[in-house]
Amino acid sequence: MQEWVAFLTKLRGPYGTFLLGDPAGASPRGTATSATITGTSGSRSVTVAMTGTLLSGDYIQLGTGSDATLHKVLEDQSNGGTLEIWPALRKDRTGVAATLTNPKGVFRLTSNTQNWTITPPTFYQISFSAEEAI
Repeated sequence: MQEWVAFLTKLRGPYGTFLLGDPAGASPRGTATSATITGTSGSRSVTVAMTGTLLSGDYIQLGTGSDATLHKVLEDQSNGGTLEIWPALRKDRTGVAATLTNPKGVFRLTSNTQNWTITPPTFYQISFSAEEAI
């Protein structure tokens, strides 16, 4: 619990950023093990080169570190072609390797407020709101 408190405090409210993914979507449900993405800023359709499949609901990460963006695949795609994603690209991407396992994006807290609950027998729960850091 104290590690979470320190982590959230270190962010200094909406000032700091952190990488966040969806634990339920840490691995693609499709068979693709690698993919390369090309698209222009504002596009929700990108060109993908890959072997295998990405399924609707899978996540992909484009970029790394403070440049990482998290996107959801909206339609099944096999062996490359046009891939529908959300949200749209924030910048041009040319031949960018997509991270398919443990994909993450850069987020920030929406406020300085976090909610804490302690219930018997000492079960701690914490919640906070975050949004994509643009």
